[in-house]
Amino acid sequence: MLRKYNKAFFIKTLILVFIIMLTLPQVRVIIESYYIKYFTIVKIEDTIPSPLSLKISYFAKEQIGITTSYDGSYKTISYPNGDIDISTGVCTDVIIRALRKVNIDLQQLIHEDMILDFKSYPNYGLLKPDYNIDHRRVLNIKTYFKKQGYSLTITKNESNYKPGDIVTWKSLGRDHIGIVSNIKVKWSNRYHIVHNAYKGTELSDWLNMGKVTGHYRVYN
Repeated sequence: MLRKYNKAFFIKTLILVFIIMLTLPQVRVIIESYYIKYFTIVKIEDTIPSPLSLKISYFAKEQIGITTSYDGSYKTISYPNGDIDISTGVCTDVIIRALRKVNIDLQQLIHEDMILDFKSYPNYGLLKPDYNIDHRRVLNIKTYFKKQGYSLTITKNESNYKPGDIVTWKSLGRDHIGIVSNIKVKWSNRYHIVHNAYKGTELSDWLNMGKVTGHYRVYN
């Protein structure tokens, strides 16, 4: 009798732990990202769309399956239009690569602005701009976007975050950035986010994964 009781208790405990795990957003997004990767097809349009907003979404999604790892180490790159190996990168590289395809080179733009106004940017312990790394930092991109007037009001209304928008978060104590795709999360008003959190560029339901710290639109 005691053995049967222990078995039932063990099964109930496992079910409870599983339910709790599914309610954690970090666990949920990992499960969902694997589901999207292995059981669904991310829709890449047959032709490049014409609106700039959808172009940005398109060129972000285009990185899925190509950038397959995460590497935040310092790299020496060329200037302008410098990049590390396309197979890897960090969250900011998703934005840099997508915007570069629409003739917005954040490496050059941020570097030139930092030369003129270095004090406006977080210096990360540096004494002068460094075009190898400055544009690959979330807070520098946020600073540049704000100075350019790209900032939008941060709201809890999911429908305000449109395809091609760029969003930043504070998630698990870290700054993160991604691009709003044109693929909606089922049964919701929000779109999946294209980003690289830890294992390459992916599509996932990330909008509510952390505290939104910035919402930007580089198109009209």
